[in-house]
Amino acid sequence: MTNNSIRQLGTNLRDGSTTSREIVERALKASDHLDPILGTYLNRFDETALEAADQADSEMQSGIDRGPLHGIPLGIKDIISTDEGPTSAQSLVQDPSWGDQGDGPLLRRLREAGAVVMGKTTTMEYAIGFPDFDKPFPVPRNPWNVERWTGGSSSGTANGVASGQFAGGLGTDTGGSVRLPSAYCGITGFKQTFGLVPKSGCIPLGLSYDHIGPMANSVWDCAAMLTVMAGYDASDRTTVQRPPCNYVDSLTEDTEFGRVGVITNSAMVGASSDQMMAVFDDAVTDLGSAGMNIVPFEVPHYEALHDGAFMALQAEAFSWHRDQLQDRWSDYGRPTRLTIARGALFSAGDLVQVERVREVARKAVLAQMEELGVEILVSPTTGYAATPFTGADRSATSLAAMHTPAWNSTGFPALSVPMGFDQDGLPCGLQIIGRPFQDHVVLQLGHRYQELTEWHRQVPVHHADLLSNN
Repeated sequence: MTNNSIRQLGTNLRDGSTTSREIVERALKASDHLDPILGTYLNRFDETALEAADQADSEMQSGIDRGPLHGIPLGIKDIISTDEGPTSAQSLVQDPSWGDQGDGPLLRRLREAGAVVMGKTTTMEYAIGFPDFDKPFPVPRNPWNVERWTGGSSSGTANGVASGQFAGGLGTDTGGSVRLPSAYCGITGFKQTFGLVPKSGCIPLGLSYDHIGPMANSVWDCAAMLTVMAGYDASDRTTVQRPPCNYVDSLTEDTEFGRVGVITNSAMVGASSDQMMAVFDDAVTDLGSAGMNIVPFEVPHYEALHDGAFMALQAEAFSWHRDQLQDRWSDYGRPTRLTIARGALFSAGDLVQVERVREVARKAVLAQMEELGVEILVSPTTGYAATPFTGADRSATSLAAMHTPAWNSTGFPALSVPMGFDQDGLPCGLQIIGRPFQDHVVLQLGHRYQELTEWHRQVPVHHADLLSNN
């Protein structure tokens, strides 16, 4: 377990070998060194973070233990509002007063669980598009190779966790923006079932596809965060009433996973490098050696689910940005404005058809899983590891190389965990997908895989240097 995992830090806090203030001070020292290199933060909340750490220590000394997140430093993607403010969405367009609403339900829940908010992390502008060197914002870089991208759009949260600047954090996922940077940066990220976690207080991208998900060093850490995050909130009409679940406790339940379906769709395999598929094959072999019954699985309507997610989220984004695009076109970054503007090309009829296909495909996937006795599906998270900022293979940067959007279309839970490294020493992600509201089963399998392997314990060289000096 890395020294910066939520689980290990919690153990150290409870055995008295450290304090929350010491943890936060180490995190701030790491950021002093790494943030200028990696572009992790848009705003740091050093003073309030130390105050929250002192409060956590005082409570712990008084016998008040708020659970696994008590005294733990977290980074928050800067499209999510916080009391400290501001919320910029990494855009010149965003009205700063939007962030005056303060904490949304997730931030309130995390603080009530004792978490320490370290600051607002970098993103792609409005959580869409690609790195933009023409705007006055940090460009997030990959801690495994600073000439490579972190993936998007929850970029700063991913590189901050991977580099040891905080133990966990929040990202958002509309087409893969939690899972992609998690895979690129070698950490764990979870897009839970749509409706399980409220999105209030988050700038929308595609409202019917958006998720806010946990990102951390391990499945255990993500489960600890999700336990606090999950639950109905009246401020978000998409949330559903579900019995509460302690996702950490569920990790050790003796679950029979049934069959594990290995996704074989040619659209996915053809958009993946030979090296990625070789690493994936090794991961599947590991699952098989652990007693999983592995079967091939062709996802019904996979390409329609994949392409439909991009169409609909662009249209939904355009509806939110339309007036500002007209008034402030040049203030948007080029990648962002061109992506969102495509939403104007889709008609109401197109969107109705996307929703029809989405529901037909969702039912077809569930029916096939039922017919084959498949509880879990697996695939690579991405077709390629982290891409360079310049000179990237067009195949590696294509939308087809993202193996995540189909599961935003269905709303199924989908987890990315580290599964190895490619020929350039860059992390590769294993995606684990489950049935709706079987989030605990997805997390159980991910946890079991991490008990079998050491990939999630590997840290990039910058983090390793810091650990050796502390």
